[in-house]
Amino acid sequence: MVIDRNRFQGVWNIIRFNWHFYVLAIAIFLVSMVIAYWSKPPWNAILYGIASVGLITLSISLLVSYYVYDQSDLYELPFLPEMEGESLLNVHAGFDEISTILIKKYPKISLSNADFFDSKKHTEISIRRARKAYLPHASTIWIDTNNLPFANQSFDRIIIFLAAHEIRKEDERIRFFQELNRVCKATGTIYVTEHLRDVNNFAAYTIGALHFYAHKTWLNSFRQAELKLTNAVNTTPFITTFMLSPNGNSY
Repeated sequence: MVIDRNRFQGVWNIIRFNWHFYVLAIAIFLVSMVIAYWSKPPWNAILYGIASVGLITLSISLLVSYYVYDQSDLYELPFLPEMEGESLLNVHAGFDEISTILIKKYPKISLSNADFFDSKKHTEISIRRARKAYLPHASTIWIDTNNLPFANQSFDRIIIFLAAHEIRKEDERIRFFQELNRVCKATGTIYVTEHLRDVNNFAAYTIGALHFYAHKTWLNSFRQAELKLTNAVNTTPFITTFMLSPNGNSY
């Protein structure tokens, strides 16, 4: 299936949603270069070195982002199996990149789209900008992470694609996964796709990787929500999809 995405859509989204960071980085680079020009040894060499490292680091992060979001098969959703006649819940934080893809790839599924963004809880400026740039799918409903408006065991599959990390408070995140556990069928699967706070992402994004959660943090949230990790697959060395199953309890 051909995904309808522009060639540089992913990396361009990162730049425009986080433009304040890039403006600051470029400003620091330019100021360092000017000060270095007027400085004497060894300070000029030190400042040139700092500016060069900063520019290289910034370039690496953009190149990795281009690879992950524009060159890999991430948006082919390779971790999903063939689905026909199944019910699927797509949960996001108002920046929904995959509902259209899901509809095209799986025309015979019953798809529900849910947006958990709450301006009082989720304060990241980047997600606010993303929400303004991309209108949600017409079928999208707003949900409360603590109380999903769906009956018990409503869905065969649930996907949270690059969104769950926006829930910054641990207790809210655990409660959210408890609710996903409740609304997923006993034979169903929950897919959580995320960057991790690991060596690969630190190498690519340096301090930007602190916005992600460590592998053990995710496992703790799943365990607290009584979800079982059945598999974890990597789409590139920078993206992990956790596959979870409900514990089978009756609600």
